[in-house]
Amino acid sequence: MKYIYIILFLLSSLSINEIVQAQQRTIQFSQQFRLAEGIVRIAEPGVIADNVNLWGDVNAPGRYNVPRGTTLHELISYARGPATFRTGESTLDWSKLRIDVKVSRFNETNSNEEVFNFRYRYDEQVPHGMRQFVVYEDDIVSLEVKRRPNLTDYLRVIGPIASIAATTLLVIDRL
Repeated sequence: MKYIYIILFLLSSLSINEIVQAQQRTIQFSQQFRLAEGIVRIAEPGVIADNVNLWGDVNAPGRYNVPRGTTLHELISYARGPATFRTGESTLDWSKLRIDVKVSRFNETNSNEEVFNFRYRYDEQVPHGMRQFVVYEDDIVSLEVKRRPNLTDYLRVIGPIASIAATTLLVIDRL
């Protein structure tokens, strides 16, 4: 009976060791993984990196540890792009969207905040300066997706108001 326990112990320790090694292999070759909720490391260990905050209408907002020299459009791509507006019944037409990108950077030499704005429609080309714009340590990048209201948006506002007015008239008529 004693030998059975020893054999079971050896087999379990070998399987646990194999699981740990498999997890280390996946982490070692991973390009991007989450350090904590909202913190994402893109830069490989040992690479000079900057920490940049990405807020707003992106699919994965958070604090990104990116290699030095990362451009603005690469950062947005790491966050899986602008957030999409989808419901179970419809998908938003991207051609009607406007994307506003704002980068806030603290200038230590004169102690003020510099703000760089980029605005473009989704069906147009990316603004000239945005493609070459490099993000630096502690920049705050906010992205806002705007769209024009369509007929269903107006009906969602007018519908309840008309319903309340009609119900009120019926109640007054019955009294």
